Amino acid sequence: MPREPKDAKRESFEQLYGRLEESVNKLEQGGLPLEGAIALYEDGMTLARQCQERLDEAELKVTKLRESFASLPPRAQGGGTGEAAGDYEYVDEDEPEAEDDPFE
Repeated sequence: MPREPKDAKRESFEQLYGRLEESVNKLEQGGLPLEGAIALYEDGMTLARQCQERLDEAELKVTKLRESFASLPPRAQGGGTGEAAGDYEYVDEDEPEAEDDPFE
């Protein structure tokens, strides 16, 4: 496999993983000359490292998003209805409580 120039467009995780699967399949089929198998193995290891880097980056993004989401008031977190979806009423504890509703 030819090496990519450093300024090449960054491949997605899915593209890298697809290339890695192709390399693994070729190695598993066998029939390659030793030099070719070693070169393919080396490229596969590079692809595996790049895939892991993409996964690490994605995990970091998700962690940061979860942390920023957790710091929001509960009402801002909800996207649906009901307690399971996070649809809670925000109560300002500094505000005096309203009198009981006579219609309840």
